[in-house]
Amino acid sequence: MEPLAAGDPRQVGGYRLRARLGAGGMGQVFLGYSPAGRAVAVKVIHRQLAADPEFRTRFRREVAAARAVSGAYTAPVTAAGPDDDPPWLATVFVPGPSLAEAVAAAGPFPAVSVWKLAAGLVEALQAVHSCGLVHRDLKPANVLLALDGPRVIDFGISRTLEKTAMTSTGMVVGTPSYMSPEQAEGARVGPPSNVFSLGCVIVFAATGRGPFGGGPQASMLYRVVHAEPALDEVPGGLRELAAACLAKAPADRPGLAELVEATAAGRAPDEGDALASFWPVPVTGLIRSHQARLTTEMRERTAAPPSAPGTAESHTTGPHTTEPPTSQAGATGGPGPDAASAAGTSRRPPPVPPPKRMTRRARPCGRRSWPPPPPGWSRRPSRRPPHGWPRTPGQPCPRTGPPRGRPPVSRSAA
Repeated sequence: MEPLAAGDPRQVGGYRLRARLGAGGMGQVFLGYSPAGRAVAVKVIHRQLAADPEFRTRFRREVAAARAVSGAYTAPVTAAGPDDDPPWLATVFVPGPSLAEAVAAAGPFPAVSVWKLAAGLVEALQAVHSCGLVHRDLKPANVLLALDGPRVIDFGISRTLEKTAMTSTGMVVGTPSYMSPEQAEGARVGPPSNVFSLGCVIVFAATGRGPFGGGPQASMLYRVVHAEPALDEVPGGLRELAAACLAKAPADRPGLAELVEATAAGRAPDEGDALASFWPVPVTGLIRSHQARLTTEMRERTAAPPSAPGTAESHTTGPHTTEPPTSQAGATGGPGPDAASAAGTSRRPPPVPPPKRMTRRARPCGRRSWPPPPPGWSRRPSRRPPHGWPRTPGQPCPRTGPPRGRPPVSRSAA
């Protein structure tokens, strides 16, 4: 979470924006609040994309379809402005870390947590597919962890099933390490593509790495299409589930109904505290610590006390500051204490500049410099003899020694 920048909007569609949550290929995501105080995530589309009429048409259609998604493990759309400038979309704010952040902070999840995660993601995909949508970018960063289960977010690049081809030749939409082979090749995608991405997410949660490693985009796409996934570190039971989801041919992957049965059989029986939290104790503690950190950050941003009425700070508008009005007594007779109390504030005296340091040439010999140095400062004594000391021509000074450039002349020699 970051503070708003100078060029960020402060209000979008009735939502007051308070902080930045992130940015992506489509736009920036802000934390906003409704007039009633409900927290939402507001995605504001980039202006270069909003200038494309075809994009606006597709965005308007997908917003209408996303409003129908109401699964328990999805972040529902609360409002949208597809015809505004720029377009925007608001979803319910999930106060929890993403799966990518959680694994980076605490390492791979235990098997019991991965089973629950997989079951929640399967239900989320069922809700998405029932509305005729394909997510197309299911990855750990788009899976948020709430206390009552995971949440699938970011339907910004989802496509309706009637038109799921690439927008342009060679354009890759999605994250290469979590793409399906047909998506990487630019072919038509459907629900089996999300099943493949689900297998990648399961492997990441269990091992901390994707099944096809990392590297440049071209090599990553080649491994997704032709190489076998790395499943050696995946615990038993989850390994077979991930291997079935990562089949290269879409027809060889299990359907969501089969995955519901598989996850139900693999999960351990719910304990007595299942109503308190969806996750085991370690994951629950991680989510609560993330929520506490978010709460602290928001309190720090709003901890600055409001300016008192009548002070100069309360008249600040933008980058300029207006002086508070003075009373008639202060305007005519000077800003005395009565005028300051009538205005509701006390004027501070102008700051006194530090005394200028005098050079040796300008400093009088044997006298104190002006202005006098503060107490405790040491001043180098003058190298000249005191006034009135009888000096004979040619006699060396008792402090500085003989004159430079000529030898001392004795009085008898003179």
